[in-house]
Amino acid sequence: MYKIKFQHFFIGLFLLAFMASCGSKRKVIATKGGEKKEISTSKGNNNSNAPKGSYANVVEEYISEFSEIAQEEMRLYKIPASITLAQGILESGAGRGELVRRANNHFGIKCHDWEGDKVYHDDDRSQECFRKYNDPKYSYRDHSLFLSQRRRYADLFELNNDDFEAWAKGLRAAGYATDRLYPKKLIELIERYNLDRFDAEVLGKKSERRRIVESNSINTHIVEKGDTLYSIAKKNNLSVETLQRLNNLPDFNISIGQELILQ
Repeated sequence: MYKIKFQHFFIGLFLLAFMASCGSKRKVIATKGGEKKEISTSKGNNNSNAPKGSYANVVEEYISEFSEIAQEEMRLYKIPASITLAQGILESGAGRGELVRRANNHFGIKCHDWEGDKVYHDDDRSQECFRKYNDPKYSYRDHSLFLSQRRRYADLFELNNDDFEAWAKGLRAAGYATDRLYPKKLIELIERYNLDRFDAEVLGKKSERRRIVESNSINTHIVEKGDTLYSIAKKNNLSVETLQRLNNLPDFNISIGQELILQ
């Protein structure tokens, strides 16, 4: 009888110890003074690499930071700013990718005949060579040169530089990307974040959407920093559902500079 009780007692102690060890692991390390220090190694406490903010917010920050550079490249090399920005967002993970952190490389351009600084990164094969830039603006310039100086992309420059759909499909046809959905991904980014407004600014035109809105005398609202669908709807005596329906919005995400129909 006593033997059974002791067995239950020791089993209980073992379970308590196991549960405590699962909650957080601790490790003893030596400090400079020779003293030993106990630190927590629990996964739940390591938030240093956690993404900051929603993906939509990260993309908006990326657009805000690089839209002027993309527009300047459009003025010089006739590549739609919307295409350049969409490629940068897609290929760099909106500026959060490893190649951006290590090499300011926003477009995943590999070394080829490059004589500048380099980094090595696993891609299609292990430890491939990629170009490294001192500043992101040089990555954007190299992207422009990469497209404009290679014969395989010559047909792109016969397209209208306000026709982002044709450019997206032309990049895939010229072999820029093997992903058959690459054009669709670029077009969706451009439409979702209204990136073609930057093309219109460079060309001194109004976007097709703005022309349609003005021709029909429809009341609109340009999204500003701090705006939400709820705040815009409330200000204009609308429901959020009505605002979504008028603008074909699948969710609550909106972007700075986006034009919303109110009537």
